[in-house]
Amino acid sequence: MFKRSSRFIVSRRTLRLLAALTWYIGSFALLSKGGSLLCEAFVLRPEAKWPLYAAFLGVFIGVIKAVYLFNKSCRNNLERIGKLSAPYIWRFFRPRFFILLTLMVATGATLSRLSHGNYLWLIGVGIVDLSVGTALLVSSRVFWKKR
Repeated sequence: MFKRSSRFIVSRRTLRLLAALTWYIGSFALLSKGGSLLCEAFVLRPEAKWPLYAAFLGVFIGVIKAVYLFNKSCRNNLERIGKLSAPYIWRFFRPRFFILLTLMVATGATLSRLSHGNYLWLIGVGIVDLSVGTALLVSSRVFWKKR
């Protein structure tokens, strides 16, 4: 990979900012995509109220995920960053996180493509996207708490 030299070492604050930035980018991408899918579902059946219910359900599930799962994940990552002896720029998340992120993005893109034109899939994938996007956004506050 990269030669481990001091020029790749950054402050722990920089690593925390990169982690937060990743969280925000994911949040806004998923909220936008989830909203877009629910709008497409509304266009397919404008008389149905399910897209609106799905939006509320996605946000509700997202808040629950943030409180019980994502907040802890953020805190653990910040603790890990704080303990790094050599905070290299690519260490703002563990390598397995980047592998999982790649798999999640590929899965999400595939599900979105498969859902176009299918009302129930649009609702389902919209809920998933909104819930994860909301969880990321709500849990991002952990990055800004004083330690």
